[in-house]
Amino acid sequence: MYTQSRIPKLHDTTFDNALLWFSELHCNGLLFHPEDDPAEIIRFADDERMFSDAEVQELRFLLDELDENLGHERMIEAAYPIFMNAFGLQLDA
Repeated sequence: MYTQSRIPKLHDTTFDNALLWFSELHCNGLLFHPEDDPAEIIRFADDERMFSDAEVQELRFLLDELDENLGHERMIEAAYPIFMNAFGLQLDA
C-alpha cells in the first residue's frame, strides 16, 4: 500500500524554491527548523513524533540537497522569513 507523502515537493534547489518549500511546510503545519533533526520533532498536542520514518528520510534528503546546493547559511536565510511569519513577526521590506 502506497501512502502519499505529506512533504511538499522541492522543485529545484534555488533560493526562491527553498523559500516556497519552507512556506508550503508551514501551510501544511509541518514547519520545523532546518538545523533540527526531523526524527526528533515532537508534536505538542499528543507528544508523538511529527514525521514517519519515511518522511524523516525524505526530509533529510531534501535538506541535504538544499545545504549542498545553496550552502548552509542561504538555506537558513530561506527559512527565516517563514519562521518570522509563523511567529507573527513582521519583517521590514
